[in-house]
Amino acid sequence: MDVCRIVAQYRDAYRVSTSSGDRHAVLAGRLRHQTTHRSGLPAVGDFVEVRPPERDGPVIIEAVLPRKTLLVRRAAGDRPDEQVIAANIDVVFVVVGLDLDFNIRRVERYLAAVWESGAAPVVLLNKSDVCGDADTKLEELRRVAIGVDVHVVSALTSQGLEALQPYLKEGVTTGFVGSSGAGKSTLLNRLLGRDAQPTKEVRAHDSRGRHTTTHRELFVLPGGGFVIDTPGMREFQLALSGEERVEDGVGAVFEDIEALAAQCRFTDCAHRGEPGCAVRDAVERGQLGADRLASYEKLLKELRYEESRHDPAAARERKRIGRIGAKALRKMS
Repeated sequence: MDVCRIVAQYRDAYRVSTSSGDRHAVLAGRLRHQTTHRSGLPAVGDFVEVRPPERDGPVIIEAVLPRKTLLVRRAAGDRPDEQVIAANIDVVFVVVGLDLDFNIRRVERYLAAVWESGAAPVVLLNKSDVCGDADTKLEELRRVAIGVDVHVVSALTSQGLEALQPYLKEGVTTGFVGSSGAGKSTLLNRLLGRDAQPTKEVRAHDSRGRHTTTHRELFVLPGGGFVIDTPGMREFQLALSGEERVEDGVGAVFEDIEALAAQCRFTDCAHRGEPGCAVRDAVERGQLGADRLASYEKLLKELRYEESRHDPAAARERKRIGRIGAKALRKMS
């Protein structure tokens, strides 16, 4: 068996990097049938064991090696499954357009997923060339991107791109995530020094992009680092990944709210009007934005729903506790 890395992922096939160059690859039947969750199948960035091909056919992927990091989102539809975006990424660039598509709440969602994956998030505020109040949006974002590096850049003019060099070291794998039209492919082309990915103009009325990247692919940077480009995502639902608690990722993004929650009178405070709630008190004083609290609660609700899809018993227990809490609140009012 040889060990290779997945460098591109298509609908039913892969491309792997071997000592003799890139080769097309397919899954071994045993691996396909014994994998119970989609997240167990190979993804871009994975290291895999492969069997040499017979004659000129594709190499056969026999096994996925243990992953250092795993970035996932909830699969579309009602299945309790995850879609792997990429594996073994060290740094994830969350690309946000400084145009009509600028959205703080979407950034919080991306950051939660990246922290949970085990990678380090870095926010790139792209399109500074079309934004007259970039400094204002930078300060707005820094208030919610706690402990995260934030850089203002322009892929079109190359402004600020020198600040990315410390992340693009030899042997380090980086990746881009963000909505369509944020400028991920343009940034990638600038870093590579060539037009590796096609780009298109965004729509004028809302700055939304058209999908130009249609598959996930890993590229080698001039300095020896690696970068993974992914298709733009208009919807990014959080997912449970293995035995990790995704709440840890949400907690990293909302450290300010969790610090306040630790000061509440009741340890199980739901921040719904209980006496001695430090979180609601902070909202009333203007210390905490109501929209940020709503975002925090929405993401936690999403995760609990995901957990219930995986574990019906946990869902029943939460409903039971919720009924008890509601009854207690009615007695206090």
